[in-house]
Amino acid sequence: MKHDRNHMTDAAEAAAALAEELLRTKSRLAVAESCTGGGVGYVLTAIPGSSRWFERGFITYSNASKREVLGIDGAVLDRHGAVSEPVVAAMAEGAIAQSRADYGIAISGIAGPDGGSVDKPVGTVCFAFSRGPDRTITERCHFTGDRRAVREQSIAHAIKGMVDFLRGDSNTVS
Repeated sequence: MKHDRNHMTDAAEAAAALAEELLRTKSRLAVAESCTGGGVGYVLTAIPGSSRWFERGFITYSNASKREVLGIDGAVLDRHGAVSEPVVAAMAEGAIAQSRADYGIAISGIAGPDGGSVDKPVGTVCFAFSRGPDRTITERCHFTGDRRAVREQSIAHAIKGMVDFLRGDSNTVS
C-alpha cells in the first residue's frame, strides 16, 4: 500500500520538538503503549541524548499487563474496554505513577486487520496526555489504511499531541 505521507518522518520531526520542550522544562516522559507496541519509545529514543528526558516506556498489550504493570482498575477495563478514553487516561497516569516521569503518553487502539466492531472499528485509537491525575486530556481518533499505516499515524499523532500538551501546559504553569 502506498502512503501519501511518511508518518514516521512526521513522528521524528515531532520527536525533535518534544525533546526541546522536555529539555526546556527540565521534565521527563514515560509512555504506555498498546497497539503501537513500543513504536513511540523507539522514535523518541532514536534521538541522541534522549536519556536526559525519556524516563521509560511500558508496552502493555494485554489487559492483564495494563492491570499488573500500570495499576489499571479491572472494573474500568471491563466497563469501557481497553480501547477507550478512561483506560488510556489511567494508563498515562499509571505510567507516571510507576516511574520518575513528570509527563505521560498512553495509546490503545485497534490497528487491524481484524478486532474492530461497529462501535470501535479498525483504525480507532485512543490517546492520553498527562501530568498526573490533576491534568490529563484524552482523545479518540480514527485512522485509515492497513495495520502499518494505522500504527505509524498513531505514533506520529501521539508525539505531536504531547508537544501540543506540553506547550499548552508550560503556558499555564508558572
